[in-house]
Amino acid sequence: MHSIEIRSDLKFMSEVELLVDQVCEDLKLNEDHYGNILIAVTEAVNNAIIHGNNSEEDRKVKIEVEEENKAVTFTVYDEGNGFDFMNLPDPTAPENIEKPDGRGIFLMKNLADDVSFDLNGSKVSITFASKNG
Repeated sequence: MHSIEIRSDLKFMSEVELLVDQVCEDLKLNEDHYGNILIAVTEAVNNAIIHGNNSEEDRKVKIEVEEENKAVTFTVYDEGNGFDFMNLPDPTAPENIEKPDGRGIFLMKNLADDVSFDLNGSKVSITFASKNG
């Protein structure tokens, strides 16, 4: 359906936002669904840039979009070594509640219908069931 590749610099996030805009327009998704998709996908790309690629501009982040069975999946790849996605600290735990980071994956899981990791965590797929109108 769609795919883009950006350098690992947050200044390229506008390209990701344009991709989400285009996909949501093509699929005629409602505004509430658009907001959830935008937040979840930008969180995934932020993580890929900052944590996966260590903000090294020569490394790339790829975003692929596929529509299948009335669902849309955004897959984000980075060129890092991955991370232990099975043992993430709970951002809602009292000891973590004041920390400024650590909520990206929690947000993605709460906004999307499915979030899965692959390639040691350097690939994340975020799926949204299609909600038209």
